[in-house]
Amino acid sequence: MRLSRRTLLAGLAMPALARAQSSDYPTRQVRIVVPFPPGGGLDALARALAERLQAGWGQPVVVDNRPGGSTVPGTDIVAKAAPDGHTLLITADNSITSNPHLIRGLPHDPMKDLAPVSLLVDVHQMVLVHPSVGARSMAELVAAARAAPGHFNFGSYGIASQPHLCFAALMARERIEMVHVPYRGLTPAVLATLAGEVQMTLAGIASGASHIRAGTLRALAVGRPTRFEALPDVPTLAEAGFDDIDPRTWFGAFAPAGTPAALLSRIQRDIATAMAAPTVRDRHLLPAGYTVHAATPEATAAFLQQDLAYKARLIRAAGITPD
Repeated sequence: MRLSRRTLLAGLAMPALARAQSSDYPTRQVRIVVPFPPGGGLDALARALAERLQAGWGQPVVVDNRPGGSTVPGTDIVAKAAPDGHTLLITADNSITSNPHLIRGLPHDPMKDLAPVSLLVDVHQMVLVHPSVGARSMAELVAAARAAPGHFNFGSYGIASQPHLCFAALMARERIEMVHVPYRGLTPAVLATLAGEVQMTLAGIASGASHIRAGTLRALAVGRPTRFEALPDVPTLAEAGFDDIDPRTWFGAFAPAGTPAALLSRIQRDIATAMAAPTVRDRHLLPAGYTVHAATPEATAAFLQQDLAYKARLIRAAGITPD
């Protein structure tokens, strides 16, 4: 098939147009949708990035919290937004690589209707228990749960969230019974554990350290290759004999599908620069014990394919079926 001269010229002009759009970006307010409640580690990171990006872009950057619905409503806002970079998503793994395995009739396909901007960080989580549990180690927790089937509850931030999957793996491995109580976000799950509504949850050091130091929560182990420097007495799960359980999640940034590749790369570079700023690095990344990636869109897309398959295996192993 022969192409007309006009079509050829238009094709040649498209990369130049994309570069021009990237250099002009943003032209108005940028909205970052966070499908979780305010107050958690993801929300704090999103707000810190928004502040730095606003300073660099010279346009307002606002964080719009849209919690609930297993992150589907908030994610759907971005999946259906104009692909011009002015509506972004910062979310956790369950929005992207878990929900496709869990929810029938999703109003969007996260892998097709969203464009990866950057894998931001890995979040290493701790097993936190209410002091009333009495257990001071993972072995003692398992023994207590085995002695009282169904007595203990654990909180999570949703079906097939990392706390749900990891406690399900623990139950399958140790043949114990506990009750899952999902909440609308990590912060409500931690608050419920503090109040004794549930006896345990998983959370990162940013959400749990102050409560551990105050004695209102007890950390039994951390899912990390090495101990947290800020909590040197808390063993790793591997040290506790549970190296096959990995309570790690990740945070990432996304745009609507169809956003020009040059613009995705521009946003990723600006996010990486923001994450390297002392106000973000020293206040939000290092104290939280995150593993920082700030990965490119291409590297993030490759990682997502791997994580989608990994989550499928975890969800099957946990015996979770789609709703």
